[in-house]
Amino acid sequence: MSTIPAEYSLLVDDAAVFPPGNAPLTEALAAHREHRRTDWADLVGPFVVSDVALPGLIEAIRAAAAEPLPVSVVVTGGAGAIEPAVRWAGRAAELELAAVELALRDEEDLPRNARRVTTVVDQLRVAGDLDVETPVYVEPPRPAGPEPTSSWLTTLDEVAALDLRLKFRTGGATADAFPTAAALATCIEAALDRELRFKCTAGLHHALRHRVVEGFERPVDQHGFLNVLLATRAALDGASAADVAAALETTDAAEVRRTLVAAGSAGLVSARRWFTSFGSCSVLEPLEDLVHLGLVETADVEEQA
Repeated sequence: MSTIPAEYSLLVDDAAVFPPGNAPLTEALAAHREHRRTDWADLVGPFVVSDVALPGLIEAIRAAAAEPLPVSVVVTGGAGAIEPAVRWAGRAAELELAAVELALRDEEDLPRNARRVTTVVDQLRVAGDLDVETPVYVEPPRPAGPEPTSSWLTTLDEVAALDLRLKFRTGGATADAFPTAAALATCIEAALDRELRFKCTAGLHHALRHRVVEGFERPVDQHGFLNVLLATRAALDGASAADVAAALETTDAAEVRRTLVAAGSAGLVSARRWFTSFGSCSVLEPLEDLVHLGLVETADVEEQA
């Protein structure tokens, strides 16, 4: 029986094979299968894998005689790489294509780049190779300045024209990879203005915003996934840009918990319609934070760590 409340259902996409976890494929696959047998299984979304790793994943599943695995495939090339990735994953009996993810190259004509992607996706849908219900997440480059350019906003318009989804990078291997609260708030508001669902990726392992002083060239303020959830709720409620950013900057656990309770389960589920999930190389870290905050009651997870 699941112990995961509806507002946290399918919140964590299992990206264990990606940095900084870099788990070997067979180990990550075994751990993912184990998560799906626990009482927190409903927290876990699809297994995230790059298109270049698909052959190895298919072989590992076949060797284990395991049931088909829901996967979100990260396309590592440009628009031309979408078709082979979709057809490979979609036609493999060992896989269920749960989502497709693609980062836009930071080119001068970014909207044109987005149109190339939407054209390929549309063609695959018309041909029946990609189900219209399968989410396609498009990751735009982070806005270069404090205000998004018209080119960046037009790019989001292109994504919205085909009702695709957005993917926002919230961290990485360097300090500069972490967007400020104001920058992330801008991304969230731009997505909601266009009624675009979005996911986040990288650097979002923990529930609350916190500062990390080791491992980077300077101290880094890492975002919290509950902060993103509350910022989304605030934006939906018509909060100012400053208040949306303030929701992302909150570090006080008691305050975050009070705001979550005030929003209520229905309000949070409504926000989750737009903030769909985040990719994490750890499933247990987000789970442990939710348990520690008293938001999830589940079996002892220490033996799984």
